[in-house]
Amino acid sequence: MSYAWNYGSLLGLFLMIQIASGFLLATHYEASLEHSFQSVVVIDFDTNHGWLFRSIHANGASWFFILMYSHVFRGLWVSSFSQPWVWVSGVAILFASMATAFLGYVLPWGQMSFWGATVITNLLSALPFGPSLVVWIWGGFSVSNPTLVRFFSIHFILPFLIAVLVVAHLAFLHVKGSSNPLGLHPQSGKIYFYPYFLAKDLVGILAAVSLFSFLLIVYPDLFMDPDNYMECNPMVTPAHIQPEWYFLFAYAILRAVPNKLGGVMALVFSIAILAVMPLIHSHTSAGVNPWHSLWMYSLMTTFFLLSWLGAMPVEAPFVSLSQLMAVVYFSLFFSWPLAMNLGSIKFF
Repeated sequence: MSYAWNYGSLLGLFLMIQIASGFLLATHYEASLEHSFQSVVVIDFDTNHGWLFRSIHANGASWFFILMYSHVFRGLWVSSFSQPWVWVSGVAILFASMATAFLGYVLPWGQMSFWGATVITNLLSALPFGPSLVVWIWGGFSVSNPTLVRFFSIHFILPFLIAVLVVAHLAFLHVKGSSNPLGLHPQSGKIYFYPYFLAKDLVGILAAVSLFSFLLIVYPDLFMDPDNYMECNPMVTPAHIQPEWYFLFAYAILRAVPNKLGGVMALVFSIAILAVMPLIHSHTSAGVNPWHSLWMYSLMTTFFLLSWLGAMPVEAPFVSLSQLMAVVYFSLFFSWPLAMNLGSIKFF
């Protein structure tokens, strides 16, 4: 087990940090159309250590997703989806985390918060009875005070649901044990966790917390959108509306489809396709397989390219590139059995 097996414990640590810092921020935040933006300003400038807790919470979300995506890629690399219940519960945690992050992005009530909420919730209008559903979620005919109050309430409660899912994830994991890079049976190599693996986890935690602290102190605004430092103005649309960086790959796939309903389906499936992986699992160990390694590097490269394209304006050549990368992204998932089978062929 390498340091790639530290991501789970680190995610648990940062989930606790997010819940604790979020609770402290909630004691000073006011979810109202008139005061939400100003309450964030008061937290930053007039509350003791408020700037620090807000920076921890805002950057903690980015750090949480860095660790989560790394955890997912590690799971794909060692075929963790061979344990369906562990894998599906993990995908459920990913969905719940994304929902929580989106709701939290709306709460500061800056320009990008307001317009991001307007654009993303409007996507539901592509569904049957969608327009009525959008009005019901908004609590009116636009994103307004009822929307903000609802988003704050749901944002506050969702992390506790995530904590329940994490417990289920761990329970399923400990039924059969974890996967490993050699593809060996998990029961065959069990050794005591203490003291060596405890020391390894503590080193990983120390490194992650140190990097996170450096981010907070030196680059606290690295992951922030500058438009969100302006109070929302429903009469002025930003030149380029985009979500946080951890949604950009899915956003690029959404924009790559010219049809609204098709775009929404592609957006959902870009994440839900992870839940399909146990169904196409070939029960072949990844082991030492150069084709599988090539598949993983291709998937990671596609992910980064889609994230970059999601931040680009909707114009040539970025639209065409997004469409190409979206096709490559989905094709890679369905070509996984081929990569595994190629690795089992003996050419010499």
